[in-house]
Amino acid sequence: MLNKFFILAAGTIIMLVVMGKTGAILKTNTTPHGILNLEFASNTQKVNAILHAWQKNTTSNNIKAATINTLLDFIFLIFYSLFLNKLCNIIADKLSGLLVVAGRIIAYSALAAGVLDIIENTGMLLSLNGHINSATAIITFTAASIKWLLVIAILLYVMVGGLIALVKKSNNKTSLSMP
Repeated sequence: MLNKFFILAAGTIIMLVVMGKTGAILKTNTTPHGILNLEFASNTQKVNAILHAWQKNTTSNNIKAATINTLLDFIFLIFYSLFLNKLCNIIADKLSGLLVVAGRIIAYSALAAGVLDIIENTGMLLSLNGHINSATAIITFTAASIKWLLVIAILLYVMVGGLIALVKKSNNKTSLSMP
């Protein structure tokens, strides 16, 4: 069980680095947040502006870089969604009451974030391949928005639940060591 956790953690970290390196070229004056700008492009006008900023020129082909970065995200989403799911369950196992229930729900939301990432990536790949329309833009934007809200909720649970679990563990050790 612990080996699976560490493999997922390592895969998540490695893919974070890979995604950062392959996505760095996508940061331009028009797209200061790189691929995130495409994730949150809520209409065809915004998508077109981003794709225009990434047009192939003599020094780079950012459309190709964005496509590669998005394809790599399919690997990343497997690692991060399973890692966050496992991490939330590990934390929930150390807690009690509503924090356990919240942890289990949040753990499942990590898997939902992965599914939403698949929808988002599919929409971005359609746009990157010239299939730009309002439906694709709004579906991509909506999937990305919900995914990021879930990821924020997950990270909050990990920080708060993890801190509570550490305090609880520390209190148990203290009470065991007292005569």
